[in-house]
Amino acid sequence: MSNTASRYGAFPIAFHWLTLLLLVAAYACIELREFFPKGSDPRNALKSWHFMLGLTVFGMTGLRLLARFMNPTPPMEASIKPSQQLMAGLMHIALYALLLAMPLLGWATLSGEGKAVIWFGLELPALIAPDKELAELLEEVHGTLGTAGYFLIGLHAVMGLFHHYIQRDNTLLRMLPARS
Repeated sequence: MSNTASRYGAFPIAFHWLTLLLLVAAYACIELREFFPKGSDPRNALKSWHFMLGLTVFGMTGLRLLARFMNPTPPMEASIKPSQQLMAGLMHIALYALLLAMPLLGWATLSGEGKAVIWFGLELPALIAPDKELAELLEEVHGTLGTAGYFLIGLHAVMGLFHHYIQRDNTLLRMLPARS
């Protein structure tokens, strides 16, 4: 479960890939809702699932950060340039900020619209008082950050593949499940 000197442990690996699956599912839910008429049960269900999956990502991100601070990150290979190590660190900060900010913005948007925020049957408290104008602004920021986040996640994946296939270092292998 713990990180080693050369790779991440089972917990960080599982949560990394589970976070990706949840993000894909949340994105699919919010995009697929467009195929259904406004106010229809399938559309409302997809929106609810989008909210619940996003809040699950928020909780998992908190656990991931806690585990990251309690368990040292496996070091990068010495052959990786300091500038690349710095960029990787900044990328991870940006990704974690996104994984925390997006669900909070969604939660605050629903609160501002005066809607209940339900997470798997549990009603969460409102983050802000009802305010339609603020809710519209927060929703716009949420959408813009979401679009930027797709590019950030894509760049993260491309760089992992670049390190694996071009630079041939251990960057990607550190986050893949161990082979028998």
